[in-house]
Amino acid sequence: MPLDTAQLSALSTALEDITRRVTDMADEYQGSPREDVAADLYEVERHLVAATRRLQNLLDRSGR
Repeated sequence: MPLDTAQLSALSTALEDITRRVTDMADEYQGSPREDVAADLYEVERHLVAATRRLQNLLDRSGR
């Protein structure tokens, strides 16, 4: 079954957008009384970056 590279590419782009939004939120909480929220959001960011890399590697291997 062939990979739907267009769909995977769209997902990768969406993950990049969500990552930016999460990072922006984390930055807003950094230095505030709710730094715990910033720490959690940065952890989410790390996982999103890893997921984006995995998708990108898959796309690169598929020769998109």
